[in-house]
Amino acid sequence: MTYQGLIHRYGHLLDLPAHTQNISLLEGNTPLIPMPRLSAEFGCELSIKFEGLNPTGSFKDRGMTAAISEAVGRGAQTVICASTGNTAASAAAYAARAGLRAIVLIPEGKVAAGKLAGAIAYGAEVIQIQGSFDDALTLVVEITQKTPIALVNSINPYRVEGQKTSAFEICDVMGFAPDWLCLPVGNAGNITAYWAGFKQYEKGLPRILGVQAAGAAPLVLGHPVEKPETIATAIRIGKPARGEQALEAAEQSNGRIIAVTDAEILEAQRILASEGVWVEPASAAGLAGLRAESARGTFDARGKKIVVVCTGHGLKDPSVITDLFSSPKIIPANYEALLSVIGA
Repeated sequence: MTYQGLIHRYGHLLDLPAHTQNISLLEGNTPLIPMPRLSAEFGCELSIKFEGLNPTGSFKDRGMTAAISEAVGRGAQTVICASTGNTAASAAAYAARAGLRAIVLIPEGKVAAGKLAGAIAYGAEVIQIQGSFDDALTLVVEITQKTPIALVNSINPYRVEGQKTSAFEICDVMGFAPDWLCLPVGNAGNITAYWAGFKQYEKGLPRILGVQAAGAAPLVLGHPVEKPETIATAIRIGKPARGEQALEAAEQSNGRIIAVTDAEILEAQRILASEGVWVEPASAAGLAGLRAESARGTFDARGKKIVVVCTGHGLKDPSVITDLFSSPKIIPANYEALLSVIGA
């Protein structure tokens, strides 16, 4: 049967209202990619759940198909979100698909160009605020409480319903849940959704390693971070909307939430690319956390089946790479010049 999107495939397992109208861009169905060199390094079976291959390049599309489908069903004409980038692009795309107006609030100067371009291309009205993501979310919540505008951030419960489907897909491919699931933690909707999905699907429960950036690690520090800073813009969040649920997921799974440095994140990004998977910096946090824990001797991966969730494509934030890249060599257009450069 031709694939028709997440609500068509898993809608019977999602707690969506009867009025929901399916708005889809054929999201989901992303690959679980074996990583042989990393598997050999850790002595385990390690795979990447590559969510960067969703329609707008990130995992946000899973929750957005559910949130927009519900909003359309109840007659909403406008949707709004606060975003560090990925939610903005996803909300804009699905709103465009449904013929809705989309408004996006972003923190001034804190959103990667690839993500901002997506929101603009899909026709969203982008507003920069002089403040953080958390300030933007506060404004979004207030305006949706006082107007008919629909909120589509991850505090919308239907976002979590849609994002659960990645746990279902992992189990469908593997036949069971992995021993460990490693993933980045920003606003904490995704870790919450995965744990809910594994519990519901009843094919085993993984232990969860949630990973924050050291400059934006409120769940590790135990208090909000007023001015979060990290190169991993997608998780540059100082007050996660679902922080309590994230901590519960880590505790209930007998896992943990840790922090890694930007340098560790960039190294993990490089390693993933060396096996052919290019992700945005935040998406490499899960692998960075696994490597850091293994180096400290606090994580024994040997013999385990491990899934690392990579939440967004590298094209979301290419400047991280290009800013460090020196200009390519320029040579005459002849064979001898080429041979002298490549040394073949």
